[in-house]
Amino acid sequence: MADVESKSPFSPYRADGKLYGFVCVVTGATQPVGEAIVAELAAHGAACIYDSTLSLIDDILNTWGRLDVWICSSGLLGPPSITNTTPADLQKCFEANTYAPFFALKYAPPAMGKLCEKRNYPNAEVKDMRYGSIVVVGSVAGSYGGCWGPCYTMSSHAALGVVRSGVTVLKGSNVRINCISPGQIDVGVDLKNFDMRGMTSQLPPASLQTKESQQANISLERAGLPTEVARVAGFLASGFSSYITGANLVVDGGASTMCPLTAPI
Repeated sequence: MADVESKSPFSPYRADGKLYGFVCVVTGATQPVGEAIVAELAAHGAACIYDSTLSLIDDILNTWGRLDVWICSSGLLGPPSITNTTPADLQKCFEANTYAPFFALKYAPPAMGKLCEKRNYPNAEVKDMRYGSIVVVGSVAGSYGGCWGPCYTMSSHAALGVVRSGVTVLKGSNVRINCISPGQIDVGVDLKNFDMRGMTSQLPPASLQTKESQQANISLERAGLPTEVARVAGFLASGFSSYITGANLVVDGGASTMCPLTAPI
């Protein structure tokens, strides 16, 4: 392992876990979790972070010569009941929660396989080996039912399916793909400012669950924070997670383990 770490100034196996030279894409960067992820990547030395679409992969390669990390953190909650769910609502949820990870799996890995010399920009490093990390920010709804509405549960299950199928797709490419499944995350939205149809939100407000309920059903007795999801994303983007692919890292304070039949959010 020491030989692997020392053979190149740029390596996914940096001992310090830094992201020097990394060019990253974070979708949903204007949402609370996405904002926290951008801040986390920047704090660890990422050279550039795009909030962009797949159509700009060529522009990224022309400008920076490389693509290293793609994090899908955009998401849509959808209606809380099947009665209120239209086919159009279902389509929008799948587009937000499932299509984005699928297109990342399809189009990002070839770009991540591009090598480049050291360029003239801050934190630039050589990329002399193929490497990439795709991270999908999903939900505990990808493993359990009853977290919100069927729209959210179905599309979250499908998003986790993209990650699991991606392990075989990416075999031999040195590109990893993993999922983060947050539970109840306090994104700073209260019930007064929340659209109960869920068509403008990624996660439900933590205030839907009382403090008493949190203490009863969550091992850590509180809602999580966007920064706590972001730290896991930074870990999966870095060399600290170099032998992890196909994993689903649950960030829910122990709620789904302690009370698997209780809706965690």
